[in-house]
Amino acid sequence: MTEEARQPASLDLGELRFDEGGHLLVKRALREVNPGERLLVTGSSTELALHLTAWCREQGHGFERGVGRGVAGVLVRGSAELGRWRGAERSGGRAEVVDEPPAHWGLAARGASVEAGAPAFEFRLSRKDELWADSLEQLYRQAAAAQWDPDAVLPWDLEFELPEEVEDAVVQVMTYLIENENAALTVPARFLGQVHPHFKEVVQLLAIQVADEARHVEVFTRRALLKRDQLGLSTVGGQASLKTLLDEPDFALAMFLLSVMGEGSFLSLLWFLRDHAPDALTREVARMTAQDEARHVAFGLAHLERHAALDPTLQPRLRAAIERRSDSLQHTSGLNEEVFDALVLLAAGSWEPEALRAGHAKVRQLKADMDRDRQKRLARLGFTADDAAALSALHTRNFM
Repeated sequence: MTEEARQPASLDLGELRFDEGGHLLVKRALREVNPGERLLVTGSSTELALHLTAWCREQGHGFERGVGRGVAGVLVRGSAELGRWRGAERSGGRAEVVDEPPAHWGLAARGASVEAGAPAFEFRLSRKDELWADSLEQLYRQAAAAQWDPDAVLPWDLEFELPEEVEDAVVQVMTYLIENENAALTVPARFLGQVHPHFKEVVQLLAIQVADEARHVEVFTRRALLKRDQLGLSTVGGQASLKTLLDEPDFALAMFLLSVMGEGSFLSLLWFLRDHAPDALTREVARMTAQDEARHVAFGLAHLERHAALDPTLQPRLRAAIERRSDSLQHTSGLNEEVFDALVLLAAGSWEPEALRAGHAKVRQLKADMDRDRQKRLARLGFTADDAAALSALHTRNFM
């Protein structure tokens, strides 16, 4: 039997109008029809033929108006390359991440078929080399699984009373932690909307990081105001140091200064507070927030290690960022004196002279530990031991 003599497939819509769901049945029936084959469509709607004519023109199918009662017409299925999807392109695959997705892929899901003519979106961060880390999926899963509820996890109803000056020290340290976490929240939030959605794992991880920092601000504030009506002091030097993080326009440099240099040192401070907290609540606040910060440092290192291996210009830019920040802060006082004294008191545990001497030594050791760990992280980014030591020494005295 010739192609012309073959009976076409048929579809009867009955009283169902094309524009109230009938088009879905037509689409479904066409999936069973090969390109070039016919589908006979019938129905009692007076506008069916008109709707089919317009729809076929839009979709790239042929259409012949039918003759006889109830016969709307015959569709001739066009090839997949015809119609509105002519020129469409697949935006990578579910696991295929391209090096530089085009602007017109825009907000499309990775792996979707993107219709030709889509508008161009301006995502400033659209290169894999400057964003990606091979461990992203693992880091994201860990971050998603590790989210915690402050009301459920922390012992807010625990009854305890600290000496007045010790409670004041806790409040001052918490106040310091809050302003640092405000910076750690703002930096990734500022870049979040600039990342091309093709790199969805980066977007997801940065979004969780912002949520982590918001939660940290909450718990530090709640602990500070648990037994006090007011927070502690914020200094010009501390604010100036953190402002340099917000002023850095380059994503890689900003995340380097924040995650590798700042949050890495901040992580050491949280472990210090866990070990020397005067009460169980403060100890748990430090422990839970430190777990989050460890992930932030891990992402910063992972993506910068990959970036540095692919871009020989990155390491000199990282060096310049540290030196530029150090120069801009040379006239500031560094760490809040009240914070330093509060840490000494918390580490001492009492006002006895020998205890204070020991507490002071522990804070000095904290600073040495921060320096040692910064050097290790810098070495992972390819700096020599001498360069790592010199650059670590230039890091802000405000820790972050």
